[in-house]
Amino acid sequence: MIVHSFPPVAAPDARILILGSMPGKVSLAQRQYYAHPQNLFWRIMGELFDAGWEMPYEQRLERLQQSGVALWDVLQECVRDSALDSDIAEDSIVANDFSGFFAQHAKIRRVFFNGAKAEQVFRRYVAPTIGDQPACEWFRLPSTSPANASIPLATRLAQWRRITSEPLR
Repeated sequence: MIVHSFPPVAAPDARILILGSMPGKVSLAQRQYYAHPQNLFWRIMGELFDAGWEMPYEQRLERLQQSGVALWDVLQECVRDSALDSDIAEDSIVANDFSGFFAQHAKIRRVFFNGAKAEQVFRRYVAPTIGDQPACEWFRLPSTSPANASIPLATRLAQWRRITSEPLR
């Protein structure tokens, strides 16, 4: 099945970009980033930016944008039959337009990957196309997916705190 990602959620002055690979089935059905109730993304965003599950989705997005955080996925389109990143057909991958995105969001200085697959596909399909632009630091964080349940929440949260703990250069 061909799946398509969502548009980016980003204010023009965003300084941080969090990238997933491709929304899962629940997220696609609800048209919301990280909509699966067992995904820890919004729980972690609640801890870091006071943008947790208890608020309506649109308010969570606004809170992230007010905090200088943008949200997007590396992939624009791919073939995947399940919600698992491991089921993405490599020959079907179409990456999002990051040259255009970074041109419109020139203040982004850090890119955080929500899991290994997001980093892998970014480095393989996007990095070669953007050259030296942008002057960003790239960091992989442990996936918030319920498929990554072997890593306890406290461990993931400690690593995700990197987003707020280091000053931007």
